Amino acid sequence: MTSDRLDLVSKLYQPSGWPRVVEAAAGGSSSAPLVVDLDPTTFCDLACPECISGKLLNQGRFTPERLAALAQELVDLSVRAVVLIGGGEPLAHRGTRNVLKVLGEAGLAIGVVTNGTMIAQNLDELAEYASWVRVSMDAGTPETYGIFRPDRKGRSVFDKVVGNMRLLAEAKQGALGYSFLVMSRRLSDGTTVSNHGEVLQAAELAHDIGCDYFETKAMFDDDHHIIQVPEDILDSVDRQLEKAARLESDTFQLINSSTLTALRTHVGPVQPKEYHRCQVAELRTLITPSGVYVCSYHRGNPLARIGDAVTEDLADIWKKSDRGMIDPERDCRFHCARHLSNLEMERIARGEGRELGTDYDPFI
Repeated sequence: MTSDRLDLVSKLYQPSGWPRVVEAAAGGSSSAPLVVDLDPTTFCDLACPECISGKLLNQGRFTPERLAALAQELVDLSVRAVVLIGGGEPLAHRGTRNVLKVLGEAGLAIGVVTNGTMIAQNLDELAEYASWVRVSMDAGTPETYGIFRPDRKGRSVFDKVVGNMRLLAEAKQGALGYSFLVMSRRLSDGTTVSNHGEVLQAAELAHDIGCDYFETKAMFDDDHHIIQVPEDILDSVDRQLEKAARLESDTFQLINSSTLTALRTHVGPVQPKEYHRCQVAELRTLITPSGVYVCSYHRGNPLARIGDAVTEDLADIWKKSDRGMIDPERDCRFHCARHLSNLEMERIARGEGRELGTDYDPFI
């Protein structure tokens, strides 16, 4: 991981994706997305109380046969990168191993966002084909993990996940990340529990495991607005990250997400937008068992649904759909990671863009 890989604007200027970027910036329909978020299933083996997708869980899955066909359709569409995510837990689907193989052998870049409980069953494919695997941990001890990421019986599987991460760290060819979402919860007795005190401990564990990076993020509410964090908690996180900085090297990086940066600069939960069409929707899309959606921020939103991947070919969905159905000024007032990319594409349309760089990271 390098700082370049977090700069979504610079990623627009990669030669292999440039023709479709120009198509989208000009206001037309792109021939195909460059990046696809794919939910293989809506099932998850954990029962996290703060899960942003909690209302969308257990609402279907692709058959192994359809999932395999989808993988080939992504290859045929010349998609450059696929993120296996959810929704549910992507590694819970028994067809995911085959998806990793089909996409990987076709040369697509693959990212995986996982809770880590099923890494061992998918180890060979993850190690060989994944460009990166990011594990959602949100804790530095089994006890705190059990509070914020319990399994369906209320137990902590922290030690199992850490063991799985160690296996992948030894075998991987891509990057391995430890993700820490800063969370607090008010209990029925009026007290508050929080995981923020374990940021340093978690960063040290990530380093010990052999992760390539440790990422801290802020929480979102159900509408994807950033949940504001009290100053004392944010200060605590910053002090711990300052101490963790001694761990950084060429092989281990601390990553601050844009959401925490927004909190530090007091941006607030609303990100106003003064444009009415999301051009990035021509470059990225979301495929789930319940439908194909304009983007992952609108997962489950019927007004942003552009097709049904269970019964329709992806090329047909893309050709006939209107990705302009969502008005960012009206419908996307949350903090969007690709807002700056949309502004840059307006500059590209005016002929004010930069010179092309080199291909280095297709996850725009």
